[in-house]
Amino acid sequence: MKDNTNRKESRRDFLKSTTTAAAGFIIVPRHVLGGKGFIAPSDTFNIVGIGAGGKGFSDMAECAKSPHANVIAFCDVDDRQVTRAKEAWPKAKYHHDFRKMLNEMEDDIDGVTISTPDHNHAVAAYDAMQRGKHVYVQKPLTHDIYEARVLTESAEKFQVVTQMGNQGASGDGVRKMKEIYDSGMIGMVEKVVCWTNRPIWPQALSLPTEQMSAPSEMNWDLWLGTAPYRDYHKAYHPFDWRGWQDYGTGALGDMACHIMDPVFRILPIKYPTSVECSVSGTYSGNFQEKDYSESFPNSSKIHFTYPRTDGPGEIRVAWMDGGIQPERPEGMGPDKPMGNWDGGCIFYGTKGTLMCDCYGANPRLIPSLRMEYEEMPAETEARVPEGHYVQWVNAAMAGYGNAETSSPFSYAGPFTESILMGNLAINAYNLKNPDMGNDNFWSGNDRFIGRKQLLWDGANMKITNLQEANQWVKREYRGNWDFGTIG
Repeated sequence: MKDNTNRKESRRDFLKSTTTAAAGFIIVPRHVLGGKGFIAPSDTFNIVGIGAGGKGFSDMAECAKSPHANVIAFCDVDDRQVTRAKEAWPKAKYHHDFRKMLNEMEDDIDGVTISTPDHNHAVAAYDAMQRGKHVYVQKPLTHDIYEARVLTESAEKFQVVTQMGNQGASGDGVRKMKEIYDSGMIGMVEKVVCWTNRPIWPQALSLPTEQMSAPSEMNWDLWLGTAPYRDYHKAYHPFDWRGWQDYGTGALGDMACHIMDPVFRILPIKYPTSVECSVSGTYSGNFQEKDYSESFPNSSKIHFTYPRTDGPGEIRVAWMDGGIQPERPEGMGPDKPMGNWDGGCIFYGTKGTLMCDCYGANPRLIPSLRMEYEEMPAETEARVPEGHYVQWVNAAMAGYGNAETSSPFSYAGPFTESILMGNLAINAYNLKNPDMGNDNFWSGNDRFIGRKQLLWDGANMKITNLQEANQWVKREYRGNWDFGTIG
């Protein structure tokens, strides 16, 4: 593991040492240097993007809305994905291997956006962070629980400004929800339910058997990155990777960072102590065989139990995906929408019920008349009018410890660990009881030992009652891929 803590002073180190929060971002007045609209070199934040198509392009573009941001390079393994990026930033350098880009351009880079498939988030983020670069990483923060812990600790170790790409974390909705909760309007919350319409891509699949060659425009080996080698197939790239265990994190990984953010941001919880799940399946022979070792199920329901961090008791959180929705809350009209198209979240308190849409948007009390006739609490939570991306740029320019982001890794890391516990439960679901043998008959819940409630030691990242399940806490990387390696 490469450690550049004592690296030579770079351009970014100079900026950090000469910029203070009080002085803003301008060291020398603009009119002295170049007149109206001029941005001094010391006032420029150089960004490179790892992943330049789709979300990668939009992440760079959103950051570039800051007048200080300057996209100087981007990286993608597929030439077909970079057309818009080349048009938007014609002077920016184009690379295929992010490791080489970071190595060759290290002294010119201030911040890095990372928008690869989930399985390569952690290695790219760590490589940038250990060079002292600020990072913006798309949700979910990582593919594995262990990786999330590493990035959380690394952000503090290398003192870089971080942001996970769950944009609702900077929205007004979640702040309004917190004000309602903190005011006591819904009392003590002991139960939350969350849901999404995802997946909107194929899942519950067997590995494709059709032989295909990777397109000439892409480097398939670089796309695989940390994942085990597998021949190219269009079922994996460019979009449907989310449904495959080796590359994505399914519906839960895709959407829980958006939908469950109010739960973690508002309630007194950190790591769950237990998780259990049920999933949709397919029939094989005369019993229900469920095997999701390669692809996530079409739908799942996951139950988390959290100890309260503000006193005794616990909070139960349920997650539903694949179109499953919770029961309509009492007092909610029959024609009122449950969340929105993407999903929603319901807090059940001792004094009332609070619902929101995806991203924590449109919070409303149930029954809705409470919103009309009861006085809403005053605004106590600072809003983020500049938005999630520019907030990260501004905070990075202010320097580590001088400004806040909405979803720093100190928050996003434990949050991601908790979410990925649900996928660990899905993986463990199909563990077969060795005492049952290999017979093909239906014999109840004992056939699959993963159906039991899994007990979790969050501090040590360990399942305590099913050793076999710990294989999914940390995966083995392929070849020379590791934290901080240079290709």
